[in-house]
Amino acid sequence: MNDVAKIFSEAGKSLTVEQENLFVLYREYLKEYNEKVNLTAITDDREIAVKHFLDSVLGEKFLPRNATVVDVGSGAGFPAVPIKIVRPDLKFTLMDSLNKRIVFLQSLTEKMGLSDVTPVHMRAEEGAKTYREKFDAAVARAVAPLPTLLECVLPLVRVGGVFVAYKGNAEEELTQSERALRILGGKLLCREEFLLYGDKRTVLVFEKASKTPDRYPRLQNKPRISPL
Repeated sequence: MNDVAKIFSEAGKSLTVEQENLFVLYREYLKEYNEKVNLTAITDDREIAVKHFLDSVLGEKFLPRNATVVDVGSGAGFPAVPIKIVRPDLKFTLMDSLNKRIVFLQSLTEKMGLSDVTPVHMRAEEGAKTYREKFDAAVARAVAPLPTLLECVLPLVRVGGVFVAYKGNAEEELTQSERALRILGGKLLCREEFLLYGDKRTVLVFEKASKTPDRYPRLQNKPRISPL
């Protein structure tokens, strides 16, 4: 059992040998690539395993079997790639606005031999035109405040689908998001709070209860500048 598997085991999650090896390959390639392109400030082996890998997979249980999933603001692949390692049934689209991250993700997924993972260079607001209500589920981690995030992500999810958002302490953001949820057709299904080696983490699960009005998301960065 390698150190990644041990950390997962301590959290009650078991990995196959193949999964252990994929996580180690991911970590080593991330550190190597990070020396030339800044992808993460976390470079310690244990911290990568806890704060990137384990944190990412804690929301996977809320994703339906064989779902098509969009990861908005995928960055260095979190949470989508760790979830894909433990849930090969899922089909992912990794959406990010920075091309240097997309180049990394293309290289990473080829190196890891992952199928049904498609990186796309696109802002979420633009993605809502091409992929409007196309996905069974969406995930996002460390991207934007919740009202902004809901406006960018919910238009991508089909009615009846789910959006899994990864947050720290989410209480204030949830209160600020009540209007956005009403307007965008979202509904909070559940929330799960836990301590990740001392850090408070919250997974929020939203249902796409009704169709998002066509005027959302607004363009020209309005979801960030003037949140609903």
